[in-house]
Amino acid sequence: MKSLADPTRLKPISKKDGFLQVIIETPAGSRNKFAFDPDQGIFSLKKVLPAGMVFPYDFGFLPQTLAPDGDPIDVLLLMDEPAFPGCAVLARLIGVIEGEQLDGKEKIRNDRLVAVAEANHMYANIRKLKDLPDKWVKELQDFFVNYHSLEGKKYRLLGCKGADAALRLIKKAQKAA
Repeated sequence: MKSLADPTRLKPISKKDGFLQVIIETPAGSRNKFAFDPDQGIFSLKKVLPAGMVFPYDFGFLPQTLAPDGDPIDVLLLMDEPAFPGCAVLARLIGVIEGEQLDGKEKIRNDRLVAVAEANHMYANIRKLKDLPDKWVKELQDFFVNYHSLEGKKYRLLGCKGADAALRLIKKAQKAA
């Protein structure tokens, strides 16, 4: 018997209102990187970031998807307060940050969907990625570059696209799952 319900079996998108159902793995402000371990059915500690480096936003995944990196598609979630590992958050999709990581000689796409929690105040008026300042994207790019370099990988931002492009990635990831 597993200790928790399996969040990977949840529906990724609500048919009724089109909201994403994001499963939080790592809360904003945490140095700890958590990941869902499907073999044990729990969230476990994957690594700890160095002192002074924290996750700037909640990071999670979209259930019933498979991204090119072999994991469910990543979601960066904007919300007022950090959630906790395993929490399901309804969110509206606003875009995607496209990127690739270089692991040795192998290039792997590692895109991050960007979504806004439906229940929030601070980001309530954010409807598309372009509503966020350019500086926000630059800072996020710097985070991903530094985060991947800790594992000896290089990360390169390929661009930012809107919700339509992000939805196409979701559909592709659902078919791959």
